[in-house]
Amino acid sequence: MSKEDFRKLSLGKKIQKLYTEGTFVVGIRYYAYKINLYLLGKEYVEVFYNHKYDRIDKIEFLNHRHSRMKFYLDQINLAEL
Repeated sequence: MSKEDFRKLSLGKKIQKLYTEGTFVVGIRYYAYKINLYLLGKEYVEVFYNHKYDRIDKIEFLNHRHSRMKFYLDQINLAEL
């Protein structure tokens, strides 16, 4: 599945695809979110879970230039990304 096709899926379908075909890598805390990082094929995908409202707010492909990368790199090897 292409990135564009994945982006077009509903939130529920994205969740289903990640949990059935993805591999959990690591979880971090970032402001109001717990973000779980998954590997789906050759792409990394972030799942933003909002504790306050007990829901997943969004699912996005990992932006390697975002400041959140430092939180991932504290827990996993840069070579893995």
